[in-house]
Amino acid sequence: QVQLVESGGGFVQAGGSVKLSCAALGRTFSSYTMCWFRQASWKEREFVGYISYSGSRTYYGSSVKARLTISRDNAKSTVLLQMNTLKPEDTAVYYCAAAKYYLTAKANEYDYWGQGTQVTVSS
Repeated sequence: QVQLVESGGGFVQAGGSVKLSCAALGRTFSSYTMCWFRQASWKEREFVGYISYSGSRTYYGSSVKARLTISRDNAKSTVLLQMNTLKPEDTAVYYCAAAKYYLTAKANEYDYWGQGTQVTVSS
């Protein structure tokens, strides 16, 4: 069982940056691929990016690839998302999710989800 808690959302001006954190409660965090998804109220959930359980591999969605960095600290059971040059279309609830070992961009293959954190980008 893994519990995920996101933090760090808020209001950001276009062109700014945001850093989100996802803290995991559980003993086997280092066994999980960690992923970020986002969902705007009028859109379907969108893959943002994932990092492998060891941190050696990352994969980012095409709409954010040039602006995104995902990292993790297995000793602290934390995964971080940093996104730069924010745009109004980045406004969404950002969710972190965990899947044991499996590298995937499909939301339905993630076993555990956080409650989400709102990021609002103003123009």
